[in-house]
Amino acid sequence: MILIKEADIYAPEHLGIRDVLICGERVEAVGENLPALCNCRIIEARGKRLTPGLIDQHVHLVGGGGEGSFHTRTPEICLSALIRSGITTVLGLLGTDDMTRSVENLVAKAKALTEEGITAYALCGAYGVPSLTITGSIKKDIAFINEIIGLKLAISDHRAPNISVDELIRLASDVRVAGMIGGKAGIIVIHMGDGAGRLDPVFEALERTNIPAKTFHPTHMARTEELPQEGFKLAKLGGYMDITCDLSDPGRMPALLKEARDQGVPMERLTFSSDGQGSWSNYDAYGNLAEIGVTDVGTMYAQLVNLVRDGNMDLSEALTYFTSNAARALELYPHKGHVAPGADADLLLLGPDLELDTVIARGKLMLENGRLLVKGTYETNI
Repeated sequence: MILIKEADIYAPEHLGIRDVLICGERVEAVGENLPALCNCRIIEARGKRLTPGLIDQHVHLVGGGGEGSFHTRTPEICLSALIRSGITTVLGLLGTDDMTRSVENLVAKAKALTEEGITAYALCGAYGVPSLTITGSIKKDIAFINEIIGLKLAISDHRAPNISVDELIRLASDVRVAGMIGGKAGIIVIHMGDGAGRLDPVFEALERTNIPAKTFHPTHMARTEELPQEGFKLAKLGGYMDITCDLSDPGRMPALLKEARDQGVPMERLTFSSDGQGSWSNYDAYGNLAEIGVTDVGTMYAQLVNLVRDGNMDLSEALTYFTSNAARALELYPHKGHVAPGADADLLLLGPDLELDTVIARGKLMLENGRLLVKGTYETNI
């Protein structure tokens, strides 16, 4: 058991100074002057803020990239990188490369991260179609494989499979029903490129069917100037809009969120993710690869700090895009995404300047006073 004393709690709503009692992997109680039970580890948190752990719903757990040939394949994620970024729950997926990587490899990595102490999920599929699966069936993957909660797909991108709206409808129908049977979110995470078609196939699919908008989770929705407006429209219909963290212009993301609020977008439908261990790439006018690099999962925590410091946003609001909104989008709420009795004990302690002080995942101390306590099985010299 762990008893955290006198933390300023953002659950993400601001609760004020409270104690938090952790028993096993769950939060047992939140209140004032909670008693210390026998064999209870006490953490004095006066002057620190306690928040839920971050949920990163777009990480290339087994690496991504490869568009510049084999030497540009990015490496898989290490547990320590996630912990140092305050990420306690992660959703893994594949990208362009559905030839040298597999869903089996991805699910194995998700299982490994869960064994190492955090919570990890996965998607079947990749950019292309037919979608990669383990069982040979998208529906069976989602229904029967614990880690798999949905499907990955790409549209409006030069690397996308350019499927028809009818094909998109069939995929969405299968994913929706499989999620219902398996008791999971049943979502399609859609990689959005900068193509002129934007979200047109999704809107046509929604017009022609009764598939709920929440089935579609487009990501990279700030990639172009036009995409945010499409995301706002989808969010108003009940879908979700995921924004890839971007710190190149400190004022851009705060301004984007303000624009969404001003347009009456339901802000609980907006989330941020890192695209960690995926490759970022730029192409010239002829479609030739000009440059390529690797994205850091650390952008999640840095983006949170950016919204508070540069965007003058209250921490309670900023947290929602990385915690409660993401948990609801993945249908992991109320176990994930907030601080409350019965919720998973995925918690962060932040210092006075928003520095990451302590990370607790599923009730286990992973980082304390800024010092990493738990590493991945084969990590060395970290």
